[in-house]
Parts: sequence; structure tokens; C-alpha cells
Amino acid sequence: MSFDRARPQSQEGTSVAFLDKIDSPKELRALSRGDLPAVVDEVRERHIDVVSKKGGHFGASLGVAELTVALHYAFDTPRDQIVWDTGHQAYIHKILTGRNADLPSIRTRGGLSPFLRRDESEYDAFGAGHAATSISAAWGMAVGRDHNADDFDVVAVIGDGAMGCGLAYEALNNAGHTKRDFVVVLNDNDMSIGPAVGAMNKYLTGMITNPAYNKARNLVKEILHRAPSSIGGVMEEVAGRLEESVKHLLTPGLIFEELGFRYVGPIDGHDVEALVETLERVRTLKGPILVHVLTQKGKGFARAEEDPWTWHASGPFDKVTGKGMKTSAGLPRYQKVFGQGLIELADADPRVVAITAAMPDGTSTDMFAEAHPDRYFDVGIAEGHAVTFSAGLATQGVVPIVAIYSTFLQRAYDNIVHDVALQDLKVVFGMDRAGVAGEDGPTHHGAFDIPYMLSIPGIQVTAPKDGAEMLALLRLAVAHEGPGPWSVRWPRDTVPKAVPTLAHIPEIEPFTWEILRNGGDVAILGVGTMVNQALEAAEVLAVEGVGCTVVNCRFLKPFDGGVLEEMVRSHPAVLTVEEGAVINGFGAYMAREVDAMGLENRPRMASAGIRDGFVEHGGRGELLADLGLDVEGIVQRVRTLVGASRSASVR
Repeated sequence: MSFDRARPQSQEGTSVAFLDKIDSPKELRALSRGDLPAVVDEVRERHIDVVSKKGGHFGASLGVAELTVALHYAFDTPRDQIVWDTGHQAYIHKILTGRNADLPSIRTRGGLSPFLRRDESEYDAFGAGHAATSISAAWGMAVGRDHNADDFDVVAVIGDGAMGCGLAYEALNNAGHTKRDFVVVLNDNDMSIGPAVGAMNKYLTGMITNPAYNKARNLVKEILHRAPSSIGGVMEEVAGRLEESVKHLLTPGLIFEELGFRYVGPIDGHDVEALVETLERVRTLKGPILVHVLTQKGKGFARAEEDPWTWHASGPFDKVTGKGMKTSAGLPRYQKVFGQGLIELADADPRVVAITAAMPDGTSTDMFAEAHPDRYFDVGIAEGHAVTFSAGLATQGVVPIVAIYSTFLQRAYDNIVHDVALQDLKVVFGMDRAGVAGEDGPTHHGAFDIPYMLSIPGIQVTAPKDGAEMLALLRLAVAHEGPGPWSVRWPRDTVPKAVPTLAHIPEIEPFTWEILRNGGDVAILGVGTMVNQALEAAEVLAVEGVGCTVVNCRFLKPFDGGVLEEMVRSHPAVLTVEEGAVINGFGAYMAREVDAMGLENRPRMASAGIRDGFVEHGGRGELLADLGLDVEGIVQRVRTLVGASRSASVR
């Protein structure tokens, strides 16, 4: 560890435990500033203890331990509103805001959310799970405050890569050239904006926030404005030019000054007492202010400091050695299979390039980056740009494979429609974390990609039943001669069986379904991950005398019209099963198609999927069971459907 894990001592040398006495920021603010470094040590230790046992987001919260303590100490929360960007930085915020005792429940079913939720705590001023929302949301709060003639401070905290997202600049541009009181704290843990912290930077920060300096500055401006225009105008112009010249020479945050924010910093983000002093001075200033704080992601845990990317999130680990807890070797995750398959596709076809939006390890495109560095593009947290950039590549005969989580690709819906589909361009979307994403909860579940992709004209929408079929569909998307975009979705899960190399995976006939089992009572149209669940359910039902036909509907659009018609004509009941939203999903799509057939004896139809509501966080298996998308849930739906069908036929 890079910090002293010994219990902090008071001046009298007796052991104290500050964290045990802090039920809310009110108790924190009752402490002296000299106690705050010890509080920081304790919250860091608590964070390490919990995440080492439970797993979760790790490095970002460690990096803002001092900043979190300072914000709650300097501002009167919850009256003053602090808006965090995503929740990666907010575990220590939860510790200080009455949730310390419940922290071990984080990311578990019924426990604390890993992200920010307004319904979890009054201190969570705005819910967040996707990056770069904090400035826009906080600006809205500031405008709403003024509209209501209220009086409180609003602070947006942004960082952890989110400044690469265009939304942040849209908000800064909107907020900067006003006179509203508004504070943005830039948590710069990449050291990419300003120089290293030093004596000059501390001096500049002290000068900019010093009350005497600002009083004199405002007084001079007032005098100049009151002077006769013939004299005052010249003096003001000279003074203004001098001030701007000094800014150009000395201020690292010129871009923010140009956007209309008064720039404060850069500040050492690991000096909690200096942070408090700066923030308390900032509270006295007027207008939009940006406070630039330099932090180190993973601060306080040596391995996370050395490798902050790997330690962004972690499974359970030994907090002394940093080694992960042993898990039994098993089948790989879909993302790893995708990463290796992507390399094989590029080896065989020089047109193939890979794009991701700041998730190289999450999508395993980091594997591709090592194999084909000149054909790999990480565009940062900029999903819309990733899609339109890929559209530009496609105009030049390049075949871009865009690997983005299903839930994050929602942010680029217009780009898919306007820049890709409308122009009939061949872009392949590889959507990781499709369906139930597990412990990360509703902001990260990929519940909506089937409906939103099905709604787009000209797109090929696919869902594989296993890892081998995923690679076969990706290969088909690349090789298919027809124009237009493709989408392939896969879950946050291990593949159900071993996956051979791409060369040993059979070709798939385009737009065909696969009948895997025959039975006369019900046809189960399975989508992606639900195909194998349906097969297992069919085995259970066979023992009860219920015959199930199971179809792998790997092509959702265009679909296999011949097999669909065969199923609805030969079965009294049809059940669609998909790991996606049922409203406007595949089942709804099939119901409309069956209606259009105008059959005299239409089968009884039902759809199983993610119901109309947001799915909470928890283990993937238990969440699927809650949704009725496990084997037992499918068995129950079939029993009900077949029972109703048989009753209708008797009548």
C-alpha cells in the first residue's frame, strides 16, 4: 500500500475512528480541518476492504477520496447539490452519506446500487451511470434554482475520461457565457490537461481564489466602468488586454476561460486541506467557475496506481497482495471469444478495422489493438462520433466493426439512423452486454437494442445462440455483398460451449432460422441466449408430455419467413423468448407478421422477455429468474400457453 494503513492518532496519541462517528456530512463538517487527512485514510481503507471482498469499481473512487471529503466538508450538502459524473467515483461519496454500513451490499440484489440513484439517497442529486451527464444536469439544477428564486450551490464533478465526450462541451458552451453561479470540478486523473502540480500553480490558485485579490479586481473594474468614456474606455481596454495577456502566459485553463468559466487550478487533488480552502473560497465567487483538480486514479493502492486501467474495476482480491481470488477455470466470456475472432477476421480480410468508445478491455478490442494496431481506433467516450466516424470509413470500402456496449450505443441512435442506415453503409455493430448485464444494474442492462435496431430500415439484426455462431454471424456480416448495416448482440456471460477457431466454424446461410427440435404442441422461437434455455425447457416439458419445437431465430431482421409460416401453420401455440424488451421487441414484430398472414386458424401467441420496467442490479442468473427467462420460467410460460390452447380447442 502507498498510504499508512495504521489507525490515525489524535494529538494526545489515543486511537480514534472518525468514520465510525460519521453518519452524514454534518458530522464530517463538525471535525477540524486537521482531522481530514485521517478521515481520508479511513474511507480509503473502508473502500479497499469492501471491494476486495465483493468486487466492484475500484480505482476511480480511490482517486477522489480527498476530493469527496473536501466537497462534503466545504459545501452544505444535501442542500447544496453535488452532481457526480457516472458512479465510478462515488463509492466514497456513499460511505460519507449514511450508507457506510450497507456498503458491503453494493452491486448485489436488493443492495446498494453501484451508481448514483435519486431514490437511494437525498445526497444523490442526480442519477448517473453513463458518462458526461453531470455538467448538463447540474446546469439544469442551477437554472431551476434561479427560476425558483432559491439559494444554494450547485457543483458538477466530471472526470474519469468523460471530458472526451461531446456532451460535456455542449454543456460548458451553454453555461459559460452567463452570470449564473455554477461550479464545475474537473477531476483530471490523466494528467493530460495541465502541468504537474508545483509552487507556481499553488501560487496562481491562491491568487485567483484569494478574497482580497478578487475584491481588488472587482473594485478596479467598477472604477473603470464609472470613469468618463473618453478615459475609462481606454483604461479598461488596456487593463483587459493586460489581463488576457497574463492569462495566455500563466493560465493552463485558457480553453475554459474562453468558454466563459473562471478557471481555478490546477490543484493537488490529494491535499485535502488545500482542497477545502480552495472550495470554500470558490463558494464566495460569482458566475461560472471551473476548478481543475489533479488526481491519481487508484491512489492509495499501489497496484492500482501502477495500472489504473486494469484496476478500474475488480473482482474480489487479496488486499495485501492484490492477487485475485481463485476461480475455477472454465469457458471464456463472449467478449474474449469476440476479441480473438475479430483478429482472425482481420487476418483474413484487410478491409476490417475495429472501433471502440473507451472500452478496449470491456469489449476485448485491446486484443485486436495488439495484433493490428494500425487498424484499431479507440475514440474515447464518444459513441455518436464512433458511429459517424465508422460511416465515413465505410464510404471508402473499409469494413468497420464497432464494438460498443448495447446500453452505450443507445447514445448514438441518431447516428445509426442518419449517418449509416439512411446512406445504406456497411457498418457492423458488435453489441456487448446485450440483455441482462448483472451487477451494474439498469444503467448498464442492454434491454432495448432489439427494439431500437428493429425499428431502423435496411439493417440486418442478428443474435447468436453461442460463441461459435457469434463469430459466424460476424464473418457473414463482413463477407456479405449486400449493402447496409449489421448488428450482432451477445451477453455479459460465458459461452455455453467451447469455441473453435473461425476457420473451423461452418458457414451460415444468410437469413435462415435453425429448427433444433420438433414437437407438436408449441413452437418456441428463441432469440440468442434464450435458444439454449428453450432447449432445456423442452426437455423438462417432454417428460410432462408436452412436445416443443425449438427454433433458433438467429436472424431477427430479415427473418426466415418460410420457417415462421411453417411454425404458425403447424402449431396451435407459439412462444417467442428474447433477452430484451418485449415492447416493440422481436415477439411483437412476429405477432404483427403473423397477423398479416391472415390465417383462418391463427395460433395462440405469447412473448417472453424483459417486461416494461427497469431491471435492478444483481447476479445475472437471479435477474433472469426474476424475469421468467430461466428454464423454469420458460417451462411455466409454455404450460400456461399450451393449457390455454388446449382449452380453446376443446371449446
